[in-house]
Amino acid sequence: MKSKKRIVLAYSGGLDTSIILKWLQENYNADVICYTADIGQKIDRKKIISNAKKFGVKNIIINDLKNIFIKDYVFPMIRGHAIYEGVYLLGTSIARPLIAKDQIKVAKRYKAFAVSHGATGKGNDQIRFELGYHYFDPKIKIIAPWRIWKLKSRTDLIDYAKKHKISIPKDKKGAPPFSVDDNLFHTSTEGKILENPKNSAPEFIFQRTLSPEKANNKPLIVTINFRNGDPIGVNGKKLQPSKLLEKLNQLAGKNGIGRVDLVENRFLGIKSRGVYETPGGTLLIHAHRAIESVTLDKETMHKKDSIMSRYAELIYNGYWFSKERFKLQKIIDLKKNKVNGSVKLKLYKGNITIQSRDTKSSAYSLKKVSFEENKSFNRSNVEKFINFHKKKLRN
Repeated sequence: MKSKKRIVLAYSGGLDTSIILKWLQENYNADVICYTADIGQKIDRKKIISNAKKFGVKNIIINDLKNIFIKDYVFPMIRGHAIYEGVYLLGTSIARPLIAKDQIKVAKRYKAFAVSHGATGKGNDQIRFELGYHYFDPKIKIIAPWRIWKLKSRTDLIDYAKKHKISIPKDKKGAPPFSVDDNLFHTSTEGKILENPKNSAPEFIFQRTLSPEKANNKPLIVTINFRNGDPIGVNGKKLQPSKLLEKLNQLAGKNGIGRVDLVENRFLGIKSRGVYETPGGTLLIHAHRAIESVTLDKETMHKKDSIMSRYAELIYNGYWFSKERFKLQKIIDLKKNKVNGSVKLKLYKGNITIQSRDTKSSAYSLKKVSFEENKSFNRSNVEKFINFHKKKLRN
């Protein structure tokens, strides 16, 4: 007997992907392999497995990618100081390329003819997933249910779920839920009351940060240790990448740090409003810029700043695996071996204050900068320098 074709579905175990699972079985006469990437989101392994088994799924794969996610995706992005439209630290954007890459690995292992995802037809994630799929397997079929099925609304989905006896969380009956994405780096919340930019974000939507008003009344001092451009420890204690970020998330979150309310420009041209929480990541980007300030030369720092906006846009648009992003990453990492030392931060009610920078680097010269010592600095050259730029002013 000829075996069925196979599809690998990015599966969370929730309502939407359970509906997609059933829909794929109905429309493609294929065995669906349920794939979940554990990148630090709230994950219920028992629920994922039990929900998939209800549909007769035999292959349920949950891969722990937390350390890979932080080390090979988040840390390189932090080294590039990537911030989209001035405030967004790209927590969702940076996760999708890794998920797509690992999903294709699974598809190749099981000789699947297609992969599928649950991203909606209006959002950015469909682009990020599919560019990743294409990079690692240009010939694989991509099934995007939200763009092709006849279910046009949340009501249609609820009716479909009822018809096929798919359990519906009580808070999802009737009105659509908030759209939430989370991983070890961040949490994002969109939809419902947030869709109208006139509305303030209600406090109950925040999941990993206290409000500054409820944060600790005493400041907290945190030291982040760096080697070759990456954080390696907190307060002198070495930690593996995922544990390091977990620790910083905890410390920053209880001090009201890492909240952003943003109206962003999606790749498809739609404006959308989202609320993001990136507590540990906010500490990292502040500390990384601080350690670079005493370890890198002016030319290198300014070159990095000049490409930051484009680098962030490439990540946001799903171009993590593009030649252009690889090229920019080489520029970003050119002198990362010089970025060593530690930065001490003071956290207090949503604020981050740099207390000190400690490094063995010679890039910062106390002799040259001191008001008390001028022998190592030739003041007579300053006038020549100014006169040269006076001439350039009129050219």
